[in-house]
Formats: sequence, C-alpha cells, structure tokens
Amino acid sequence: MTDTEEWEAVGRTATALQAVASNVKAARLRAGLSVEQLSTRAQVSKGALVSLENAQGNPNLATLVRLADALGMSVSALTEGPQHRPIQIVEAADAEPLWTGELGGEARLMLTTGGPAPVEVWRWRLHPGEAYPSHPHPAGVVETVSVTRGRLTLVLDGAEHQVPAGATATFDGGVPHTYRGGGTEPCELLMTVHLPPHPAGG
Repeated sequence: MTDTEEWEAVGRTATALQAVASNVKAARLRAGLSVEQLSTRAQVSKGALVSLENAQGNPNLATLVRLADALGMSVSALTEGPQHRPIQIVEAADAEPLWTGELGGEARLMLTTGGPAPVEVWRWRLHPGEAYPSHPHPAGVVETVSVTRGRLTLVLDGAEHQVPAGATATFDGGVPHTYRGGGTEPCELLMTVHLPPHPAGG
C-alpha cells in the first residue's frame, strides 16, 4: 500500500474521521506521549499525526496499524466508540473495507473481542498476484489465517509458504509478512490477530 491509498471507511463520513481523531488523541494522552514521541514510535510523520488528531486527512490502513501497535491497542479501538452488548453480530456488508487493492481485493475488520487480550477478526479477499505487505508487529502479536477459497501465498521474513483452501496457518506477527493471492482464482480467508494482554488500566 502506498501513502496515497486511502482508508475508505474514514473517508466516507466526517463522523467516522472525528471518532478516529478523538480515539488517537485520547490514547496518546493516556500513554503520556507527546505528538513527537508517538510520531517517532509509530513511524508516522508528525504532520500526518497532527492532521489526524484534528480530524483532517484520510489515514490508510498501514498508518492505523502503526498507530495501534505503538499505542498497544487494536485497530478497531481507534476507529470505533465503546460498545457494550451481550452479543455482536456483524454482516460482512456492514464492515467497510479498511484496505482496497489495485485489483479489487479488500480487507474488512469485522470485529474485535473485548478483554485484556483482544482478538481482531478480519475477512480478506485477494486476487491472483495481488499483495498486501505488513510491517512487523510488536512482540506477542500472533496471526492466524484460514483460507476458505483459492490459495494464499504467505511470505514470512522473505520465505514463501503456500496455504490452500481448507488449511489454517499461524505465525508470529513480529516478522515482516505479506499476503498474496496465489493460484488462478481469488483467495478468500479469515484472519485473526491475537494481541498480547495489555496492562490493567492501559
């Protein structure tokens, strides 16, 4: 993903962008970080961070992931307000894509579980040859992918692994990794991102 690729869900409404701005600023202040410190920790430019906290601009998925990692939070904790429900059912069509590939692939964050060690649940679709590279996550982050259609080429620290339909793979998210559509048909998969426990009150 390039810096010019936009996060479609934020771009749709000013309300959604305001929620991200408020959540990022509140999390930064809780962590006792200045804008400069968070900028350095997340590897996001100071200008982009200032714009984001002022509900301006249009952050892409890579920026949100870097900020979430730096703040020890889930991506959805930055994009949504607090929710307290006995059950949460999310239709795929109701979850806006947080990433859209050049060939029409997409990634949707369906939900994030609560508790001290949250789990993000994602739905991905990648067309043959379409790829999404991810920077290494903080220590303790574990990703699991279950391919439901097609074949996924999973690149971990430069080594390629083939994950066919019906197979599940899990790996340490602390290494550079890339998801790429393999085979001749679109690849569809469910991904869970297991975040490490955060300190009480963090």
